[in-house]
Amino acid sequence: MQYRSLGRTGLSVSAIGLGTMTWGSQNTEAEGHAQMDAALDRGINFWDTAEMYAIPPTAESYGRTESIIGSWFQARGGRDKVILASKIIGAPAGGFGWVREGKSRLDRANLFAAVEASLSRLKTDYIDLYQLHWPDRVSNRFGNRVYTHKPEKDGVPIEETLAALGELVAAGKIRHVGLSNDTPWGVMRFLRAAEMAGLPRVASIQNAYNLLNRTFEQGLSEVALREEVGLLAYAPLGAGTLTGKYLNGAMPAGSRRSIDPRPSRYVTVNADAATEAYLDIARRHGLSPSQMAIAFTLRQPFVASSLIGATTMETLVSNMDAIDVTLSDEVLAEIDAVHNRLPDPCP
Repeated sequence: MQYRSLGRTGLSVSAIGLGTMTWGSQNTEAEGHAQMDAALDRGINFWDTAEMYAIPPTAESYGRTESIIGSWFQARGGRDKVILASKIIGAPAGGFGWVREGKSRLDRANLFAAVEASLSRLKTDYIDLYQLHWPDRVSNRFGNRVYTHKPEKDGVPIEETLAALGELVAAGKIRHVGLSNDTPWGVMRFLRAAEMAGLPRVASIQNAYNLLNRTFEQGLSEVALREEVGLLAYAPLGAGTLTGKYLNGAMPAGSRRSIDPRPSRYVTVNADAATEAYLDIARRHGLSPSQMAIAFTLRQPFVASSLIGATTMETLVSNMDAIDVTLSDEVLAEIDAVHNRLPDPCP
């Protein structure tokens, strides 16, 4: 396994991180435990979860994933071997009525309540990296290409959110803070607020990054490198799209799309064409399409960790093996050629 710096925290996280959102929905507790065992055996020390998991989000599945991680810690010990990340949801744009009566926002009361509840489920005294799952304000995320300026809908001021997180750091409940599904403006505003008020500095940003969505490269990559705010790249396989299993409208039984009623950001006009082109590159070069896609994210200097997830052990092992895959200059040139022809079909 390779290890990389997590911002300026002094922590070294595995270049491949363990995503957990299927545990408690598509995966049982026993399967989640087995995945954690396998990941730790391979040197994966960074695990990412969230209060809203398992996915798809429902009142029944809320918090299940954290509880499965907590039962693993209780049964195995080993908390000191894991750099654990979790997240609080931002202001819900419809739905999530089961989370703090549907009134979650990034204020002190909600942050303290969410952290305490996560600590209880996780069976731990601290969370290494606590992330804001999405901003309180209106911003481009989850497939939106165009920013719509609605300052009247801005939520909790960034300074207020960061001050509450600072209290949680001081109390030892969390150790570092991160963002998720945010923008260059959002990252820089958090960094400025931290510098001006002596508050915790954002260590990371967790955004989608994959062959079908390279929008991170347009602005956030410079922020990540210049400000040392590493990308935790989620969905390196485009939520399974880059395996080819959804081509031509296919809907495999038990797949995420088959159980999640929400629209997928990976169902777009050019998604199939781009996916087929990347699959063709992998076939011609004797590569696993999944490993090629993960290896592409791992080679980027702004990526601190690429977060993989799987519903079967076979898939998990194959995805972990991507750490040993090196993409040739020829493969990279062909990938860029497809990207230039079909840029970011699934932002």
